[in-house]
Amino acid sequence: MHIHEEFFTVGGVPAVRWTPDDDTTAPRPLILLGHGGGQHKTAPGILHRAHRFVTSGFTAVCVDVPNHGDRPTDDRYQHIATEIQARVDSGDELAPLLAEFQALVAEQTVPEWQAVLDHLGSEAVGYWGVSLGCGLGVPFVAAEPRVRAAVLGLGGAAAPASAAAAAQITVPVEFLLQWDDERVPREQSLALFDAFGSAEKTLHANPGRHGDRLPEHELDSAVRFFTRHLMPR
Repeated sequence: MHIHEEFFTVGGVPAVRWTPDDDTTAPRPLILLGHGGGQHKTAPGILHRAHRFVTSGFTAVCVDVPNHGDRPTDDRYQHIATEIQARVDSGDELAPLLAEFQALVAEQTVPEWQAVLDHLGSEAVGYWGVSLGCGLGVPFVAAEPRVRAAVLGLGGAAAPASAAAAAQITVPVEFLLQWDDERVPREQSLALFDAFGSAEKTLHANPGRHGDRLPEHELDSAVRFFTRHLMPR
């Protein structure tokens, strides 16, 4: 299958959508992909997942978050990002600062992502995001009723706001945890999973550190998960 890549902007915010070149069927469910910190809308991992979702019957879209990709440098975010990197280098605790950064960025990304869904006319939506994509995804999924299922992970409940937003999420959730994550303490990830208000939620734990490649079988699982919850029966 040849996949069409369409770059567009909504309110000046850069995004990209992937669809089949010869798609003449009814509208497909859409998967919104949240990229990780320091990445962008066409990072290799995003492209890999987007292509897999399109060949599995979905449309995929990703948006550059503030201070990433084709977005201009924002001094507020850059200052915190520099401090985060300094703590990575020194081995200091990261979770509270990551939570502060993600909460600040989410105030901007939640309405931006909602505007992208409005632009695309999307109704049946799934969300996939880990690390920064999880920190921004939790408040987005909590606020956006068009999202019917979410795959989240590599994030934690380091701030009360994270747990409060997670409690508002009632759609099915798959949650990915790297068992040896050095950036997000395991107990914080488990606390976030516990906080989700979803009746259907599944924890997938794999050995590995924060930046290690997720097992390919987790993408297989995500495809099955979104197919089950987004595809017409």
